[in-house]
Amino acid sequence: MELTQIMQLLGLLLGGIGLFLLAVRMITSGLTIAAGEALRDILATSTQTLPRGILTGLGITAIVQSSSAVTVATIGFVNAGMLNLFQALGVVYGANIGTTMTGWLVAAVGFKIKVEAFALPLIGIGMLLRLTGAAQRRGAIGEVLAGFGLFFIGIDVLKNAFEGMAASIDLNALAPEGALAVLLYVWIGFLMTMLMQSSSAAIALILTAATGGVLPLASAAAMVVGANVGTTSTAALAVIGATPNAKRVASAHIVFNLLTGLVALLILPAMLWLIHQLGQTLGLDAHPAVSLALFHSAFNILGVLLLWPITRPLTHFLEHRFVSLEETAGRAQYLDKTVMVTPVLALHALTLEISRLGGMARELAREALNWERVDRDKLDQGLAAIQQLNLAVGDFVSRFERASLPATVTELLPLSLRAANYFNTVADLATDFSKECASISRLTDEAVASRLEKYRRAILNLLSQMDDPATEYNIQAFAQQLEKLEAEYQQVKREILEAGAMARIRVAGMSALLEEISRLRRLCEQIVKGMKDLAEVVNAEVIAGELIQQAEAMTSASRDDDAPLETESAHQHGEQLAQTVGHDLDGDGGEHQTEQAVEDIEPDGSEQTPDGAGKA
Repeated sequence: MELTQIMQLLGLLLGGIGLFLLAVRMITSGLTIAAGEALRDILATSTQTLPRGILTGLGITAIVQSSSAVTVATIGFVNAGMLNLFQALGVVYGANIGTTMTGWLVAAVGFKIKVEAFALPLIGIGMLLRLTGAAQRRGAIGEVLAGFGLFFIGIDVLKNAFEGMAASIDLNALAPEGALAVLLYVWIGFLMTMLMQSSSAAIALILTAATGGVLPLASAAAMVVGANVGTTSTAALAVIGATPNAKRVASAHIVFNLLTGLVALLILPAMLWLIHQLGQTLGLDAHPAVSLALFHSAFNILGVLLLWPITRPLTHFLEHRFVSLEETAGRAQYLDKTVMVTPVLALHALTLEISRLGGMARELAREALNWERVDRDKLDQGLAAIQQLNLAVGDFVSRFERASLPATVTELLPLSLRAANYFNTVADLATDFSKECASISRLTDEAVASRLEKYRRAILNLLSQMDDPATEYNIQAFAQQLEKLEAEYQQVKREILEAGAMARIRVAGMSALLEEISRLRRLCEQIVKGMKDLAEVVNAEVIAGELIQQAEAMTSASRDDDAPLETESAHQHGEQLAQTVGHDLDGDGGEHQTEQAVEDIEPDGSEQTPDGAGKA
């Protein structure tokens, strides 16, 4: 073969691959935009069972022509809580079957009709729609049409390149044989997908090569297996540094493809024989593309059938992998249905969990007060853990109140929820402060900086008192400390205003500093209120326990504390309870009088709810 012919064939090959990759990108992008909210709605409502999830994943992938895009969307819905991991596995299974539709398109259309007769009009109409409706849905639809036109032209270019190559070089004579040859072709298919980051492009390339006579059917089948396994590289690269949920879905994708690839290789001769027999029966044995498309679909469907019975165990296994800090810290350590055997035990577990929640909130506040070198990742993870644990507390309380409870216990549940929500607000305030404290870290005025440092030490001292078991519930001491903090706050505020008036700091900087110290002031008020409510629950827990024990000693009536609970509705109700009790905790961030703040934490029964509302 002359150098000119070699360069021409190489150009056709590269051009065909480029057109195909561009086409797949245009189809995926256009359909994603055109679908809008429909894709989200379909995935959220059509995946309740494994069969429906498989059909949904298959259908969407067949249309979008990208299993990677569907998998990424599925990961996003799992992270958003719209899909659980079990539902996501169904979509992943279906997406792997759906990606085989590319082979069927190549087989059914690419070699049966004159491509230019409809591909070029598709491109023309599509680009016209794209140009006249760039910001509208018809523009996205036009991009899809143009993408399909390029898809078929790319296939036609690849077909011509491989036909020319087969006519010039007898590659079949150079092809190795035996088990090592099969593994070599698998590796080549894997590399093709990994380099192009598109199994659809790799499959199309393999099918056109087989149809052009460049590859024998068995070698092409091994490459198809490798290309199918190669999609795991895309999933692995996509989840580097991603969330635990993303890693779990990607792991399921990898497990599926590795298992199906291994099974396909083990029974490769038998599958090829069956497909050959089926092709002869249907009169399709002369079309390698059809045989390969059938082979690709068959072993992916076989993979689904193999994994179907173990999907539940696989889900359970993956849920205990890639566990993050916020997931570990955000799981309740004391609350489960076993403690509901007696109200005293359940109330004690609830108290311990809320106390732990308070400790997590104080730790987050300390991290935020370290404004010279704040660890944003640690703060974000801590906030996520506290929010998750707060919902778990609401879930437990909603289940707890469904049981037959004495009035002494029932009265403590709103108080417990309110304490938990105070601590949740502390976490929010600490995180907000850490994001806006740049004005403090850049401060150059020594007088203001000195006052701020004194204020910070006073807050840290309050947090340390709450950590000490000897003074953890000393509400009177906290009230006195809050008065001292108020005095420090007024001193810092006065110093900042004076510095602004004398132009020692800029007006914008002065406003930012005032807002930040006000946020710290409110953080202290919220955490003291939470400790006050928690202390009341702790003190009442002892009395409630004694009264319940006396009542149980006087009656032989048994209570069914283990009645079946509807977990999902209980969780929703718990979340509603948490939001109802704590919805106004943040308030408007305005100024408060010291006397009012002290009154809020006096243990004389004249208690105020968050931001001055009546008692829950």
